[in-house]
Amino acid sequence: MTDSLLELRDALRRFAAERDWDQFHSPRNLAAALSVEAAELLEPFQWLTDEQSRDLSPEARAAVEQELADVLLYLVRLADKLDVDLASAARAKIARNAVKYPVEKARGSSRKYDEI
Repeated sequence: MTDSLLELRDALRRFAAERDWDQFHSPRNLAAALSVEAAELLEPFQWLTDEQSRDLSPEARAAVEQELADVLLYLVRLADKLDVDLASAARAKIARNAVKYPVEKARGSSRKYDEI
């Protein structure tokens, strides 16, 4: 993990330990919480046009920031519990996607890799 992700991981470890919450932080529970928070991220965008979603009100932007933070925190905590280096996993995924979606075939297309 990068230094900033490691610092965040360590801060979350301390936060949970101080509250005796580790007992609740099984991978299953964290994955469920992550899914809930990711769904909550959609709420500020509900019923907006694409253009409106690019130009959020200050209130909507603050709500999005809060939900993004929740998603990140649960993701980092889950990765910690499963001993996953998020930065390395993300770099590996980008490399795999580069093979699945070569620029010459995928540029400007939203089709799935097996359709291009």
